[in-house]
Amino acid sequence: MAQMKLIPADNMKDKLWGKRGTPEREAMEAKLKEDVNAYIVGEAIRKARLAQNLTQEQLGERIGVQRAQISKLEKGTSVITLPTMSRVFQALGIATATLDLGVAGKIALW
Repeated sequence: MAQMKLIPADNMKDKLWGKRGTPEREAMEAKLKEDVNAYIVGEAIRKARLAQNLTQEQLGERIGVQRAQISKLEKGTSVITLPTMSRVFQALGIATATLDLGVAGKIALW
């Protein structure tokens, strides 16, 4: 049986996207963080919608968008603005939300 050569993940990231601190690596990591955050928000929307036994179409009707837009938001493939996020969560009965800015404190979004 052939021997497999294992390469540490950090080495592969360096090879594919450049060393830490390079513009390419910083851009990749920023994009990855953005994608993960979009996924987390999308999952929150999906879980809240399913907890209320709503279809994507029903949620879309509540906020005035097509089912496809709700699908994109839930998958994290569409950029969600704060006004849209507010409309979605308020339509789901989530009355308040805050944004944690770390040392700058928390602010109410709606």
